Amino acid sequence: MKDYIWHPCTQMKDHETFPPIVAERAKGIYIYDEAGKAYMDVISSWWCNLLGHGNPRINRAVERQLEKMEHVIFAGFTHRPAEELCERLAAVLPAGLEKFYFVDNGSSAVEVAMKMSFQYHHQKGKPEKQKFMALAGGYHGETLGALAAGGMDQYSQMFRPLLAEAVHVKGPDCYRCPYGNQRETCQAECIEKAEKAFAEHGRQATAFLLEPVLQGAAGMRIYSPIYLKKIRKLCDRYEVNLIADEIAAGFGRTGKMFACEHAGITPDFMCLSKGLTGGYLPMAITVTTKRIYDAFYADYSDGKAFLHSTTYGGHPMACAAGVEVLKLFEEEQILERMESDYLNRALRQALEGHPNIGEIRSIGLINAIELVEEGETGRPFAPEQRIGWKIAREAISRGLLLRPIGNIPYFNPPLTMTREEIDRAVEICKLSIETVQHKEKTGNYKRKNQ
Repeated sequence: MKDYIWHPCTQMKDHETFPPIVAERAKGIYIYDEAGKAYMDVISSWWCNLLGHGNPRINRAVERQLEKMEHVIFAGFTHRPAEELCERLAAVLPAGLEKFYFVDNGSSAVEVAMKMSFQYHHQKGKPEKQKFMALAGGYHGETLGALAAGGMDQYSQMFRPLLAEAVHVKGPDCYRCPYGNQRETCQAECIEKAEKAFAEHGRQATAFLLEPVLQGAAGMRIYSPIYLKKIRKLCDRYEVNLIADEIAAGFGRTGKMFACEHAGITPDFMCLSKGLTGGYLPMAITVTTKRIYDAFYADYSDGKAFLHSTTYGGHPMACAAGVEVLKLFEEEQILERMESDYLNRALRQALEGHPNIGEIRSIGLINAIELVEEGETGRPFAPEQRIGWKIAREAISRGLLLRPIGNIPYFNPPLTMTREEIDRAVEICKLSIETVQHKEKTGNYKRKNQ
């Protein structure tokens, strides 16, 4: 098969050795290739497949909507699936989030929140509030505004000349905590860095962006809800809007419907995508408060309308999928039935004590395995060793889809993963790590690549 496709986040030269797998079909936790081989999708196909591939209820909901209307302009028209989705979301979101702006992908949802915040302050008579602040290590997408707010050089360094300046605050790193604390018992002493940044930039800042409780692309970095509470207070003190990027963490991933619930806070903006449609169709929403909305509500001649549009915003079929996802949460008690504790226990029993595992951290069904060269000191492997990539290749050969973040393999499976599936996935993960460790010690990888 000729390969015309340039795949995302991929060095295409790697495919000279490992060609892309041709997916033929998918069901439940499994993806099947053309030969019928099954692969356990424990990363939910980039964290979006929420309730398993080919969920029959979501299938039927999308089919029913397709028979009625596939797509319609979302300016001057509305439709029942969008209205029902907003009504159901308003009932489960943190209190006060009640205005919904539809777009078609997560980066756009972040861009909308940033632009809304900027325009809000301008229209409230504070045009000096133009800066964006964000947690270092954050990932908010790869359009230029979202990329500027993100704090990961591997994505943004090349494009620095194109990006607006943002203030990046060094945030929590609980595995290598400079204060010697534990995330479960600390009082977020590391907030002092944010306090200094707010003192310097807060009066000129329009918004602070973060991923609540869990920084995904930074390596599934989990931090204390106390830190999030303190950031909320700083934003209030300096009149800075808090933008919570729940694109990856929302819809049960952290064990609660939304990650902000761990801290009991309401942000000024919440960005949703990925699990919003169960991974079926691209859709995203920027949710905000009536206070923000009211700053844009005026006569046309006042020029206060928010002028941002996407062709597929409010897509009826995506909305129908989203409605069915929320019905499933309620009717099938998805959060109550998640096997979070079982997965974490299984990984710890299988892997704790391994000399190259520094930490196994978990929240909800998300579990990250921090691979290090030396477990006692936490010294990381050199990036050029590509340990995580080698483990992923070994795992895929055994039927397990792991796509590590650097040298951090992780589990972020569909919320419906069963105990039997967990046992099998953990077994393959352990075997893959041990196999790569053995090959590294014996020099097999080096000889193969010479």
